[in-house]
Amino acid sequence: MQSVIDIHTHMLSREWMNLLRRHGPPLYEVHPVANGRECIFRGEAPVTVPTPGHFDYELRLRDMDAAGVDLAVVSLTCPNVYWGGREISGLAAATVNDEMAEAQRNHPSRIRWFASLPWEYPDDAVVELRRAHSHGAVGVMVLANIAGQSLTAPQFAPIWAAIDEMELPVLVHPTDPPGVDQMDMRMYDLTWSVGFMFDTTLAIGRMILDGFFDRYTRLKIIASHGGAALPQLVGRFDKGFHVSTLEDRVIQRPPSEYLREIYYDCITYEPASLAHLVSVVGASQVLFGSDYPHIVGDMAGMLANVDRLPSPDAAAIRGQNAERVFTL
Repeated sequence: MQSVIDIHTHMLSREWMNLLRRHGPPLYEVHPVANGRECIFRGEAPVTVPTPGHFDYELRLRDMDAAGVDLAVVSLTCPNVYWGGREISGLAAATVNDEMAEAQRNHPSRIRWFASLPWEYPDDAVVELRRAHSHGAVGVMVLANIAGQSLTAPQFAPIWAAIDEMELPVLVHPTDPPGVDQMDMRMYDLTWSVGFMFDTTLAIGRMILDGFFDRYTRLKIIASHGGAALPQLVGRFDKGFHVSTLEDRVIQRPPSEYLREIYYDCITYEPASLAHLVSVVGASQVLFGSDYPHIVGDMAGMLANVDRLPSPDAAAIRGQNAERVFTL
């Protein structure tokens, strides 16, 4: 039977949480919220709600079995390691990467992992990338902005060059976007429902228009949460490309061609949204993801949405595409 491979699913670390509590403030702090839970905040904006599944691989495996998921490619979530200064950022990345490497060794048929890197310190990030890859990392997870800096910023070029050389998949995952306070996203969890989508859309849109995908042709970018608003904006991007009179145009192909060459997870929550994504980019570009164990994560629900698609498309998304992208 076709394996189900979850490429968007998260794990935290007790030691990572300890480092965040000690060195995250004043940028990131952990406070109690409703239902006896804690939440990681940036200022007044909620970022991540840790759950038991974030720390317990045995619980994860039981939940994977119940949902029918065979393999998980786990990653850290936001705020990743972009806090605490050079020493702490590097320590946090190494700590999480080592714990994920150990989980893969303990469960070689069930766990793979994305490396976290101290992106604000590019030389250190390249060293950690090579170390993590040597310990089994099958890709890299990066937030859609690095402490407010764009992924295309010149200082990150050495990291991208190393990832491109290694031909690794990169999961681009949102976090609180710059301006979240000014746009008043703090209330009603708008940081998650709107801000995260904005963050991914802006990051990937800028990468396309900046010529990023012409410079780095071997890495494999995966846009989180069904590509956020990108599938809805494909026509608008192309219209702007064809009518633009600006002198800063870099790319020579329509943006839609780039959008159909990168990858997406299936986390849209609505079957119609997933069907629209497939209609825009093709089933070959979509991978299964669940966002487990976040409180919004849903392995069984995401699988049910995938299985509403035509059988060949569903089979590709459930696992065939991930086997190809990650050479599993």
